[in-house]
Amino acid sequence: MLHKTRGIVLKSTNYSESSVVAQIYTEHFGLQSYLVNGARKPKAKIRSGFLQALHPLDMVVTFKENNSLHRITEAHQVPPLKTIPYDIVKSSLAMFLNEVLYKILREQAGDPYLFEYLFRAILWLDESETNLANFHLVFLINLSRFLGFYPVESTKDYPYFNLEAATFSNQLPEHPYVLQEPHTSLFRKLMATEFNYSEKIKMSTKDRQILLEKIIDFYRLHLTNFKEIKSLYILEEIFQ
Repeated sequence: MLHKTRGIVLKSTNYSESSVVAQIYTEHFGLQSYLVNGARKPKAKIRSGFLQALHPLDMVVTFKENNSLHRITEAHQVPPLKTIPYDIVKSSLAMFLNEVLYKILREQAGDPYLFEYLFRAILWLDESETNLANFHLVFLINLSRFLGFYPVESTKDYPYFNLEAATFSNQLPEHPYVLQEPHTSLFRKLMATEFNYSEKIKMSTKDRQILLEKIIDFYRLHLTNFKEIKSLYILEEIFQ
């Protein structure tokens, strides 16, 4: 049976001389693998260029519950990405986000709200002309809301954030998974901001690196099999 769905490409792998297998997070079916015959041929109906990481697609696909490999009968980039593939900062952010999402979304079923968040974040990144140094921090914090471990907000300005319990606290926990000042206040500001205003949060390069490392720890504590992020060093180079 054929179905219409939106998708976000996460990974594509060559399969035979002219075909590819693309792993795409879809709005309705979660992460699925699709065999695209002839995608690397010059006159392909669905070209391999459509299947680059984080490209959003409108698709018509086959789906059968117990199949591990499906097919795409139609695919259109909606909208085509204009700047992410060509801007070094944006493409580096995209590489990092793609690696994170590929690890996370393997465990996620179809979720229209999560999909919409990812779709809007990618389009915002593509269209943005602002400083992007804090974008990935805001993205990851907000993403945790859809994954079930968003920080428990507090009306008091407690000095510690317990990563394990996902709570702010007035007491230093006995384990090392904690944010302390000034990073607790910066983390709270990131929680309260949107992409459009993220550049207004001022911090040093070192503070940004510490926050990113702690947010990655936060993910590791709350997600199984969330292993090393190999592209982390790229962001450290880009945002020095």
